[in-house]
Amino acid sequence: MTISVIIPVYNASAFLKKAVNSALQFEEVKEILLLEDCSTDDSLEICRKLAEENTKIKLFQHPDKGNHGAGASRNLGLSKASQDFISFLDADDYYLPNRFKAENELFKNDKIEGIFGAIGTEFLSEKGKKEFEAKFKNTTLTTVNHPAEGKEVFDGLMGIDKSFGHFFHLNGLTVRTESIRANNLKFNENLRMHQDSDFIFKLSYHCYLKSGIIDKAIAIRGVHDDNRITKIKLYSSTYFKNMFLLLESRYLWSKNVKDLDPKIKKLIKLHYLSYKIANKKGISKYVNFVLYCITNPKLIKTSHRFVALKKQYDY
Repeated sequence: MTISVIIPVYNASAFLKKAVNSALQFEEVKEILLLEDCSTDDSLEICRKLAEENTKIKLFQHPDKGNHGAGASRNLGLSKASQDFISFLDADDYYLPNRFKAENELFKNDKIEGIFGAIGTEFLSEKGKKEFEAKFKNTTLTTVNHPAEGKEVFDGLMGIDKSFGHFFHLNGLTVRTESIRANNLKFNENLRMHQDSDFIFKLSYHCYLKSGIIDKAIAIRGVHDDNRITKIKLYSSTYFKNMFLLLESRYLWSKNVKDLDPKIKKLIKLHYLSYKIANKKGISKYVNFVLYCITNPKLIKTSHRFVALKKQYDY
């Protein structure tokens, strides 16, 4: 198998070389795409030097040389990738030696379009550690609770399978390039947060994914003072705004998927509406909305549920 590794780069000068070197250790990795996103530190210079030192490393910037976010940078990488498989790596993270062990075996089955595995955590600062531990229950592995494949993965990410547990990280995902392009899958560039979760969710519906190594890390996420995801407090206005944008992206996607189960479409709409209320009306309205749905299961199964909810909450 031949792999293109996509690395979006923004102000990652302290970590970039380690990330790149961790990808270079694999014979399967034929190219590393550095998508430099108008950093304010010396990341661009480091990218140039790395590209000069190794022909596998290729540097790209956005046409206007501006800052467009991780989603747009990854999309640029998707458009430039030339190998049979694509994997992802954040510039402040790194791969472990077993990163593609499962892929080398499982991709022998042509039905499988993507493999995902567990991601470990390395705390690079005490402040980053405290912020991460305050937000996430599992600070050891980002993984799922049991093996899954095909529709089981989508049901797990939807929350239909409650036993699925946590989500999986983009750093642990490898996908057939032709599958991404055949389904016109891209990162939502309007999302400055959660664009990776949005991409994985849609990917799990359109492509046949299978779990690889889920009980031990295949890559490491570096947690430091500048991780954006840990800066946002749970149930804050910023939290609800970002979750609303994520669920709006899913909702708009679901409206255009003709073969999506109508029950799934309704559930996606319900999630979207709940966070829309939270974003506009505040957490108390959100809590009341959720409690109302839980205590009125018959109502939310009917086609008139949203009319009733709108009336109930004056929304």
